[in-house]
Amino acid sequence: MSQQEKPAKISKLLRIKAQEFLSNLNRPQCLEEIVQHFHSGSDTLACLLTLEMVFCNVLKDKVMHLEYVPFKSIDNTNFHYKEWLRNVYENCFTKIVECIGQESQKIQLQGLSSAMNILSYEGKYPLDNKSNLESYVPLHKLRAVLMEIISSRQNKTNMINKYTEYLMYDDILFFTWKVLPFLTAKCNPKEVYMVNYLLLLEKMQTSRNIEAQILCGTDAGAFFNFDEAVIKKSLNKIWHCVMLWEHTPQTHKQLLIILLEKALPHLEKPLLLTDFFMDSLDVGGPVSLLALQGIFTMIQVHNLDYPNIFAKLYSMFEPEIFHTKYKARLFYLSDLFLSSTHLPETLVAAFAKRLARLALVAPSEDVIIICHFVGNLILRHPGLKCLLNNANSGMSNEDPYIMEERDPLKSNAISSSLWELQTLQQHCQPSVATAARFINAPLPSVEWDLGQILDNTGDDIFDKEVKKFSKLIVLQFEKPNGGALSRGEKVLQFWDL
Repeated sequence: MSQQEKPAKISKLLRIKAQEFLSNLNRPQCLEEIVQHFHSGSDTLACLLTLEMVFCNVLKDKVMHLEYVPFKSIDNTNFHYKEWLRNVYENCFTKIVECIGQESQKIQLQGLSSAMNILSYEGKYPLDNKSNLESYVPLHKLRAVLMEIISSRQNKTNMINKYTEYLMYDDILFFTWKVLPFLTAKCNPKEVYMVNYLLLLEKMQTSRNIEAQILCGTDAGAFFNFDEAVIKKSLNKIWHCVMLWEHTPQTHKQLLIILLEKALPHLEKPLLLTDFFMDSLDVGGPVSLLALQGIFTMIQVHNLDYPNIFAKLYSMFEPEIFHTKYKARLFYLSDLFLSSTHLPETLVAAFAKRLARLALVAPSEDVIIICHFVGNLILRHPGLKCLLNNANSGMSNEDPYIMEERDPLKSNAISSSLWELQTLQQHCQPSVATAARFINAPLPSVEWDLGQILDNTGDDIFDKEVKKFSKLIVLQFEKPNGGALSRGEKVLQFWDL
């Protein structure tokens, strides 16, 4: 028998054993042989599929079901058989969950799929009559699955993405929220655990799905009590723990994304996050940008008073920011922070000047954004028109602006000019040069739509420039004769291709 035929034959033999057991439950040796083969560690995929079929059918037929009736004697023979079968079932389920942690991705996926299918059947056909809920999820089994998914032994991104399919069911989503606080590390866990945990948290919704459906219990998914107050309570418990972890730059960024996009509206005391946001501002890079968005939300929604926020924002405009994927977020947030017309002109002038200076080293698409951003600042604060009319325009060696000054109010920008934009009018890219010429013409009556401009990427700019001159491109095609060499090649005088 070849190596390719061997797995198929073993799988067929296991199915035959399973059918023999299901057709005659008085032959427990058939199930014992399957379980023994499973514990041997060979042919794991075939064993998983076989055991899933066996236990789903056993649960559906209520072979293991124990009904406790007061003052009624128990059939000892039947009771002992059910106890034995239950023990086998629980041991096999534990082994199935352990398969989620194996090296083979196929075995991992099948282990998760088999575990969740068995779990759903136990929910629909409970092992006893103690629960009268319309949706009964065996929490100890769900907890075992989650413990393996967020394990600290290996990265489980694939498993978490697969588990997301089950989070589409209201009962699984709800009870995952309910179980997760008990699985949250209270002290500093390993980085792998933090990555797995935060990725799972990122995938979870805080409200029920649009189409109510459940995996366990009856088909009346619309009647499942999806209590959002319980989810809010669980989320607050979780957040009190994850905030205390010693995060790496990766997990710190991941945590802020979840906080801003999912958790912040549901936290009971969001002002307690103030110190966390302030500390995150000093980290730099995308972490600082995300923290800036959090602080803006705290100022706007929760009336947080943070007088040094403009100095922090000013310090974020460095050349490195143009090489991060969060730069659009910085421009958007800066536009919001500087939208007030009551800000001191000295402060706004410092931002306009710093942006203009950075435009000299920024990528082309960012230069266009900067030009329109500076134009909007001048429209909001007409007093900044002095930056367009100062006599030292174009004389960089006499510029009084202090680029190295961290305090925008002390940068002396109001005494400077926007000679940088005058220089950019000679840019090799026509769209950039056009954007910089706004300082030579009367300013528009309305601000530029910065959000729409931010949607344009460098590829968009390149494509537009190509389309302008596309009619000038001449294509020449010469039908190949034999080989791919053109006519006139000397090699064709000696070789016939």
